Amino acid sequence: MALIVHKYGGTSMGSVERIKNVARRVAKWHAAGHKVVVVPSAMSGETNRLLGLAREISAMPDGRELDMIAATGEQASSGLLALALQAEGVAARSYAGWQVPVRTDSAYTKARIQEIDATRVQADLDAGRVVVITGFQGVDDNGYITTLGRGGSDTSAVAIAAALGADECLIYTDVDGVYTTDPRIVPEARRLNVVSFEEMLEMASLGSKVLQIRSVEFAGKYRVPVRVLSSLTDPLIPLDEEMRSGTLITFEEDEKMESAVVSGIAFSRDEAKITLVGVPDTPGVASAILGPVAAAGIDVDMIIQNQSVEGTTLFSFTVNRNELLRARQVLDTQVVPAIKAREVLTDEKVCKVSIVGIGMRSHVGVAALMFETLAKEGINIRMISTSEIKTSVVIEDKYMELAVRSLHKAFGLDGEPKVA
Repeated sequence: MALIVHKYGGTSMGSVERIKNVARRVAKWHAAGHKVVVVPSAMSGETNRLLGLAREISAMPDGRELDMIAATGEQASSGLLALALQAEGVAARSYAGWQVPVRTDSAYTKARIQEIDATRVQADLDAGRVVVITGFQGVDDNGYITTLGRGGSDTSAVAIAAALGADECLIYTDVDGVYTTDPRIVPEARRLNVVSFEEMLEMASLGSKVLQIRSVEFAGKYRVPVRVLSSLTDPLIPLDEEMRSGTLITFEEDEKMESAVVSGIAFSRDEAKITLVGVPDTPGVASAILGPVAAAGIDVDMIIQNQSVEGTTLFSFTVNRNELLRARQVLDTQVVPAIKAREVLTDEKVCKVSIVGIGMRSHVGVAALMFETLAKEGINIRMISTSEIKTSVVIEDKYMELAVRSLHKAFGLDGEPKVA
């Protein structure tokens, strides 16, 4: 039979009763003859509680100690799930990330996985046990516990699936798959039965919260089939019915998938726009601006440089809203004095809205329809960014929901996808 990795989020692990339901679901898969590894998150709200305690003690807590604290949430949920599985009559064993071991670098609170030694886990699977492995965490070369950043349990699950050569990684969450957009904004949003890896990567990077972007990158690199399903269904639902539910993230593109010009509308509220005024229009100025920003560990998203007027230009880019103050400090203290820019302007009242679809490769007029739709609603576009399969715009944040609803309808996502 197959080797399957299950991942359960914090909502799925949010109470003792829900943990028991997870155990019943896993036991069903084990009884069908599958080898199963389970990667649970901490119970819902637990990581925030632990980090809140740390910040009550220290305004700027040490990263190594934060990881020591935060990792306990996943350890508790893993031990509880192992006990619940044993109560179901299933032989189960839990491991912390350092016991596997899941080896990472030493970038505390945002470590990256370097290697997973699957020997111990494989031996347990061969012995008929279900293995429960803490998500979100690993161990560095010094033997210190590390965590992978928020949402890191998704990354843990996909990485473990890759290390074991699993047949599939099932991500169980509180939604039943990937939708054309957020159903809370557009009630007519449809669940996608299949989405390509490229589309999912774009959606994750553009604001879709269903999967953490690093987990999608890992799936792409190691070609791990991933399926997103709901953990809130009956845990004893027949396996064949369960496998038909949710959304499969696939690497196989076909003509039917490409017939959909746009597969989804993604958005991000956490945007801030920065504009440098009076920037000298000379070679190397972009590097002089963005180099110090990158050195400070701040990610830059969309970039635009205006036409030169009398030897100077406007240079604009976006960052995560939480990084705006740090970015402004870098610009004011390092960049502006170095390049002699006139001033720095910032705008936190912006958002990013994007259309995504592999069908955009083979259909013309997609961006034009997007811009026409926004114009009809009186929505001004501040910035534009494109790739083969997506077009993103920065707009005023008060228009975000209107833009998402209008674009969803314009591209026929309420019903059958519209073909240009």
